[in-house]
Amino acid sequence: MEFFLQQCINALQWGSFYALIALGYTLVYGVLRLINFAHGDVFMVGAYLAFFISAGLLAPDGLFGFSRELTLILTVPLTMILTSLVGITLERIAYRPLMRKGAHRLYVVITALMCGLILENGNLALLGASRRTLPDLLDKAVYHIGGIAVTNLKLWVVLTAILVFFALHFAVTKTRMGMAMRAVSWDKFALPLMGIPLDRVIVFTFMLGSAIAGLGGMLFAMSYPVLDPYMGAMTGWKAFIAAVVGGIGDIRGAFVGGFLLAFVEVMVAAFLPSSFRDLFAFSILLLILWHRPTGIFGKPLTAKI
Repeated sequence: MEFFLQQCINALQWGSFYALIALGYTLVYGVLRLINFAHGDVFMVGAYLAFFISAGLLAPDGLFGFSRELTLILTVPLTMILTSLVGITLERIAYRPLMRKGAHRLYVVITALMCGLILENGNLALLGASRRTLPDLLDKAVYHIGGIAVTNLKLWVVLTAILVFFALHFAVTKTRMGMAMRAVSWDKFALPLMGIPLDRVIVFTFMLGSAIAGLGGMLFAMSYPVLDPYMGAMTGWKAFIAAVVGGIGDIRGAFVGGFLLAFVEVMVAAFLPSSFRDLFAFSILLLILWHRPTGIFGKPLTAKI
């Protein structure tokens, strides 16, 4: 029983990473009906930005020589801000020209795949293939509850994911910008007639989703401090699958789907050979989609003719 509970704790940590990335996927899809396949690589960029920011601020080798506590406090907002600028740049350079020309959605998706490859291979070309290690920004502490060991970092990761979910849910459902985002998803062509700036809403959506991905990348780098240019590829694909299973376009679905995928993966790896992890995880998720094609919280879309 203790072994099972320990694996549940591990699944909560992995689920937090999947959920944070899946929230960005579902934000962009919910507003623009666009699958931003470069989002997993934005997660990778966030991890690298956290590395360079913390390495520059931290004592004794950094430029400013800050303490670890102050470095951590400054690295979080700076990473989110810079990662959001990456998302805004992708939208402005890659997606907006296509959408303004009325390009088919398929071409925009292909462009998103291309942007992800550019981020991966651009990182590889600029920084090289050698892996980098994020400096220790948090004093590690281990809490023992019976036979279960929980670190303070795991608790912070799970708590951060929960807080981000509730903050995002509040922003989408209770604020004016959130109302504008929901209006874009309903009918973006009528939005300018109502005096709502469409481009500003789209930019805010990419900014918010990319900032959350950057936060997830930093938390991932703190938990597993070895960074490489392709770290966001498979993680991003799995987070996208989690968003689809939960019901892409619904924030609750992205959050629940991320934890569901992580729970299945961790339990399969714990009780079966690890080589069966992806096989069983994706097979179970396929059964869920077979029963509910729109996902757990998804609803069938109706098209106006």
